[in-house]
Amino acid sequence: MQVHLKGEDHSENVILELISYNREKHHRCVGQSVSELIPHIQEDTVNWVNLDGLSNTRIVEDLQSHFALHALLVEDILNDQRPKAEEYDDYLFVTLKMLYRIQGTHVDYEQISFVLGKNYLLTFQEKEGDLFDPFRERIRLDQGKVRKKKADYLLYRLIDITVENYYNVLDNIGEQIDELEGGLRSNPEESFQRIQLIKKELIYLHKALYPLRDALGKLLKDESEFILEENIPYFRDVYDHVVHLIDSLDTYRDLSSGLTDQYINIQNRKLNDVIRMLTIISTIFIPLTFIVGVYGMNFVHFPELQWKYGYPTVWIVMLTLAGSMLGYFRYKRWI
Repeated sequence: MQVHLKGEDHSENVILELISYNREKHHRCVGQSVSELIPHIQEDTVNWVNLDGLSNTRIVEDLQSHFALHALLVEDILNDQRPKAEEYDDYLFVTLKMLYRIQGTHVDYEQISFVLGKNYLLTFQEKEGDLFDPFRERIRLDQGKVRKKKADYLLYRLIDITVENYYNVLDNIGEQIDELEGGLRSNPEESFQRIQLIKKELIYLHKALYPLRDALGKLLKDESEFILEENIPYFRDVYDHVVHLIDSLDTYRDLSSGLTDQYINIQNRKLNDVIRMLTIISTIFIPLTFIVGVYGMNFVHFPELQWKYGYPTVWIVMLTLAGSMLGYFRYKRWI
């Protein structure tokens, strides 16, 4: 069952959605105020309240008032925070980064926060659109286990979907690194700029994944009362995924550093080639300059000056000397 409540206006890009379900029924409604959704929240169902867009502070304040959210928790929701998990008396708070759009080397992301209570899950997102639409459809069609589970399983599935998309981001970065390995020699300057952009994204992923691992580890270690024992293995599986992602991230960081070293080596090799060429040219012209300098002295008695073949002989000597030196350099493979 799906209901669009009156007053809905998408022009502000703020969407307040409620999905209630259990084994027997499913109900979805979208409204513009918390007061419109509250009557649809039922004790015998799992209630997923999702807010897309945090610009409407009135909605956030109403959710804070109805669910008795701590002021510091709301502050974490509204401000950029590193991934973390905190348990309060009446709910569990988790925040992490959602990566969902890749444009070249730019990764689009947003912060998503979860508040898990006894029979509800609140999700706060910074902007419209997410990765959960296929999962919403699975809930509606009663596919999988979600309709048979409690709110903590819903939290697991949303975190798992978010974490799974990290693989797409890392795979994309891996493909770019493979391309750069082939194009580094043909176009080193452009490749180096792309390497620097990739390294920046890897730094961001590092800041997103390592705290997320710690947050999930804390949930497993503290054995939160809001997570049923039967669902602990699911959260442990997500933790394992994050650990695997971190391993892949470290590999790509090493590869990008290797590409940077390779670029530096290419530039050094080019510089060495230029210096070697200048040295060879200078070495060739040293004896030629000596010969020219000798015959450029202003002495009166120069026997060769009166010789008919003196000028061409000097040219033959200089060309022979230069050619011999070039031949020697080629023999030594210096050029």
